[in-house]
Amino acid sequence: MKNHLPFFAFLLPSLLAGCTQTSPEEEGADKEVKTPVQVIRVEHLPISETFTLSATSVYQRKNIIKSNAQGYLKKIYVGLGDFVNAGKPMFLLRTKEAEVLGELASKDPMLASFRGGITVKAPVSGHVREINFQVNDYVNDGDQLAVIADGSSFVFILDVPFEYNQFVKPGTSCTILLPDSTKMPGKITSSLGLVDPGSQTQSFVVVPQTNRRLPENLLVNVRLTRQEKKRGQIVDKTAVLSDETMENFWVMKLINDSTAVKTPVKKGIVSGNKIEILSPIFKPTDRLVSTGNYGLPDTALITVLKQP
Repeated sequence: MKNHLPFFAFLLPSLLAGCTQTSPEEEGADKEVKTPVQVIRVEHLPISETFTLSATSVYQRKNIIKSNAQGYLKKIYVGLGDFVNAGKPMFLLRTKEAEVLGELASKDPMLASFRGGITVKAPVSGHVREINFQVNDYVNDGDQLAVIADGSSFVFILDVPFEYNQFVKPGTSCTILLPDSTKMPGKITSSLGLVDPGSQTQSFVVVPQTNRRLPENLLVNVRLTRQEKKRGQIVDKTAVLSDETMENFWVMKLINDSTAVKTPVKKGIVSGNKIEILSPIFKPTDRLVSTGNYGLPDTALITVLKQP
């Protein structure tokens, strides 16, 4: 038994050293965990909040072209859908008397002056919507020959839910968004003074500020401004966090290169991917976390990946 004691005396320090070694998990827990983030600075820019409603194009006035004499329709100078300018010839009429005398003119040169006809011209510029007769048809005085959609009466009828009534007034400027992704300015000139009983929408007249010729019954979107500011504290929407009820908002503000703290904010106008911060007032040098901020504690250790 005495022979084994030196062996245990040698082994005991080794066992004690093994028991006191730190496990890998404990060693990792002692290290500081830093979250990689990207940061931005506050900008001072104009911002506006908009909303979009649908509208349909119409011609408010249709001009009826009538015959001013009895006779035969000898020529038609326009086609259905053509755009005609005011004063352009549209039809050539010849009375029965002129028709008979025109046949006799080949025998008697004195009757040559009776070969002419009566030209019916376009009273306004616009698109030809209807042509009601064909060449050689006989027409009476006052018969409807055609219909022109008056180009100067082209407007969009905007349907506005009554809750938006305070933002839509005559004289309000707007932007008309066409289906081909082009835009044009417009202005609201009047309201029709009637609310649809089913949809509870009121119709407003929007005049496009353009010379572009557009078809009737074109469905477009009209963008209007709810509120705007010429200068505000603007940040990317990703920098602003909120609770589940969307009542409380905050940002993660850097207090040094490795620490960010939770800072409550009051938000203002939201436009696209930008948001206005009403308070507090940030300094030009302040940095806010824009990426990697989700789920951070009130005070978080961070590593900045890219400086603004």
